[in-house]
Amino acid sequence: MLSTENIPSASTLFATYASMTASLMLFRSMANDFLPEPVRNYACFAFRYFFKPRSKELTLVIEDSNGIARNQIFEAAEVYLSAKIGPSIERLKICKTPNEKVITIRLEKNEQIIDSFRGVQLRWRFALVEAADGKGNSHSMRPEKRLFELTFHQTHKDMVLNSYLPHVIELAKDMKDKTRVLKMYTLHRVPDYDAIRWDSVKLEHPATFDTLAMEPDLKATIMEDLDRFVRRKEFYKRVGRAWKRGYLLYGPPGTGKSSLVAAMANYLKFDVFDLQLGNVTRDSDLRTLLLSTGNRSILVIEDIDCSVDLPDRRNGNENNADAQSKAAGAAVRKNKTDFAGGKGQHMLTLSGLLNFIDGLWSSCGDERIIVFTTNHKERLDPALLRPGRMDMHIHMSYCGPYGFRLLAANYLGITDGEHKLVAEIETLLKTISITPAQVAEQFMKSEDADVALAALIKLLKAKERNGSGDVDGDEDEINLDEVAILESKKLKTEDQTQDKGKETAAGPIRRRRKRSSGRIRKSKN
Repeated sequence: MLSTENIPSASTLFATYASMTASLMLFRSMANDFLPEPVRNYACFAFRYFFKPRSKELTLVIEDSNGIARNQIFEAAEVYLSAKIGPSIERLKICKTPNEKVITIRLEKNEQIIDSFRGVQLRWRFALVEAADGKGNSHSMRPEKRLFELTFHQTHKDMVLNSYLPHVIELAKDMKDKTRVLKMYTLHRVPDYDAIRWDSVKLEHPATFDTLAMEPDLKATIMEDLDRFVRRKEFYKRVGRAWKRGYLLYGPPGTGKSSLVAAMANYLKFDVFDLQLGNVTRDSDLRTLLLSTGNRSILVIEDIDCSVDLPDRRNGNENNADAQSKAAGAAVRKNKTDFAGGKGQHMLTLSGLLNFIDGLWSSCGDERIIVFTTNHKERLDPALLRPGRMDMHIHMSYCGPYGFRLLAANYLGITDGEHKLVAEIETLLKTISITPAQVAEQFMKSEDADVALAALIKLLKAKERNGSGDVDGDEDEINLDEVAILESKKLKTEDQTQDKGKETAAGPIRRRRKRSSGRIRKSKN
């Protein structure tokens, strides 16, 4: 049995405690007096390190961007976790634009999802963290950072990094391909920040290669080039080139350059980024915007010869083409100042644009297509046109017989040249320049094939008299009133024909009635 004789008294315990406390206080005073502060801090750190409770869990922080570039893991996690939402989730964020067909579902702040992979439990948590500078990251321009926290046991670190996260990325890619909705991105200025960003809308352009009024050989060449580009990822890697392709579309207005871009996007299922260079004030802004474009995308710079006042490096003198576009350049500079909020900024340079198209920055992204459009190829700096920047030059010409037949079939339902006016129009098209847009405009004015084709013939003959000088058709184009007159004349002709038929059929009846009435009068007399 435990003897109570060996238990110290309360007074003894109190005296011992007081003595130890006094010794510790004396030691603390001596340490403060004789030990430097760095040594004291190191001793405290070592004490806490060896005696703190050890956690067996590891947490990976996945932010929405890495500097100025998007974080692929974060985007994949958003898509992947949207399919893992279960009944335990209490708060969700949903959104839907007017053009979207499905509702987008995302996690709300601090919500968690438990996932499992190869028998290992993993915990995902979505969080929002206030940015240190109050301006957020340069990609999203939000005042806070979005991030995912992935927590798991430390022993599974290699498995998560080498197997689980690649699995999430690959599965998210398959999910996006199945439900892919093409988007059109355009520039938007953030009011409270000195920056611009991409805003998107759903791309529902109906143009396809089947509806383009192009020569079949040129159309087939473009499609073959696109197919070859998409399937040659390993080839580009082997030869040491960035996986990108450049196209220059040039030709008169109304020849279908924008429609060709839309057809390319629909054919490849690529998003379209419409870059208005007139709204970009600095090379750094251009670099940030271009790096934030996604893979499998088409970057379009329309009317590059007049959309931005880039210096011509061929000579220091102003040539005729530059003189013609001088007013446009001044307007561009004014738009730059207005878009930047009235602040004087450094202008965009040609070297900055070329550096991203074909310089070191061109390798920051895969499977990208760059398209320039212009009405005047001769005005462009040769540095923009060389192979490696613009790999394929596509001349968008005037409407020919094949393009006319395709438009007639699409708009009027005329196939195989079955209409009597088709041959006459095709003969005129061999010597007269008219754009597909002008032909389509004539077909839009009337659903009647006779009236529409007659209006087109009148326009072609008017161009022939003027030497096809009016390529825009502003002066000679048939207006809606003239088409209405043609339709009314045709209706009157049809009505008169019907009336004559009725009169012809009713004539014998009236004559018989007159003869019978004459006999009746004679009998009365």
